[in-house]
Amino acid sequence: MQNSTSTRRKWIWLPILVLILMLSSYYIVTGEPKNYPQYDTQSPSPTGIKAFYTYVENEMDLVNRWSHPPNLLPKADESQLLVMIEPAIIPNSEEMEAYEQFMEAGNTILLLKVNPKGMFDQRIIFTEDGVTSLHNITDQNEHIYNAVIESPVILEADEHDDILLQSENKGTIALKRAYGDGQLIVANSPKWITNGNILKDDHLPLLLTLFNEVNSQTVLFDEYLHGKQDASSILNVYPRWFILFLFQGIILTCLFLWYQGKRFGPLLVPREETVRYSDERIKALAAWYMRGYHYKDSLHIQADYVKLLLQERWGIPYSKEWEDIDIYLEKRLNKIPELEVNSFVVELTKVLMKEKVTKQDYLVWSKKLDQLRKEVEDNEHTIGIPTREL
Repeated sequence: MQNSTSTRRKWIWLPILVLILMLSSYYIVTGEPKNYPQYDTQSPSPTGIKAFYTYVENEMDLVNRWSHPPNLLPKADESQLLVMIEPAIIPNSEEMEAYEQFMEAGNTILLLKVNPKGMFDQRIIFTEDGVTSLHNITDQNEHIYNAVIESPVILEADEHDDILLQSENKGTIALKRAYGDGQLIVANSPKWITNGNILKDDHLPLLLTLFNEVNSQTVLFDEYLHGKQDASSILNVYPRWFILFLFQGIILTCLFLWYQGKRFGPLLVPREETVRYSDERIKALAAWYMRGYHYKDSLHIQADYVKLLLQERWGIPYSKEWEDIDIYLEKRLNKIPELEVNSFVVELTKVLMKEKVTKQDYLVWSKKLDQLRKEVEDNEHTIGIPTREL
């Protein structure tokens, strides 16, 4: 009767487990639409740049995404264009130096960032105008464009910089600066390039104006600095099917451990309560020596046993006295210094020659002999010295 009840309980858990797995699959796999980071080249959302990336990919010979550290940028090929759009973080000094070396080798970086302060020593000026407003923008050829500038800053140009775009109040919107054999182009309006804004006003002509400053058929879109912002999120690192599999595995593991932790059946008696061990005779003999104060006999037996081990494991003849084998012990013993080995042999010989051994001496030398025995047994693999050489 009890077995049938237990079987029914097990079958009740099966549909519950299946229901849990089905619900977890539904909520994980059929969740919200995929979220893309801003300015991602694969993002079709209004904040992505897939439209412009596709356009450039069709017009240029070679267009790729760059998701590796800047020190791996190909510097041998000149006239490459690296597009950096609103980096999620400011690169460290080593990465900035690698980007500068990339430009000095004859390449160009186009940086589109609302506030480029902290990158490439670019200085800025805060404006009193609203953050979002429509401006008349003039290029180098005095062509006038209408565009929305969503940045509270304008760029501060040096005397050697070329001003590419200016707003109606003569504020610098984009500039070009020489770096070795290459150049840096900075603009403060990255939202011009997004899917939701690229066809508004004159944003596309302004972007093409900046791109035309570079005579290059190789364009790299920097995704390395965008990838860092979500690097710590496990949901963005692993695919959904793997997360689902991991979640289901955790549930199954918890149920398995719970099942293993429950006891079904009678409590078994430990083996120690019913079995007599083979060392009882040795313990009884040791107790007899202790109660009869046969310390000297017990010590001699221990010393003889250790000498037998020395002959068996290390090839030291049993017939030799303790004071004659100290030189061989010094070569073999690793845990006892040479001076202590000599003192050990001399003192042990004196104790063994005594007519009566006290309990205190017995305990001290019994412990020392036991330590020597353990080291001889631990070094069993050591090749012994042939008897004829001794």
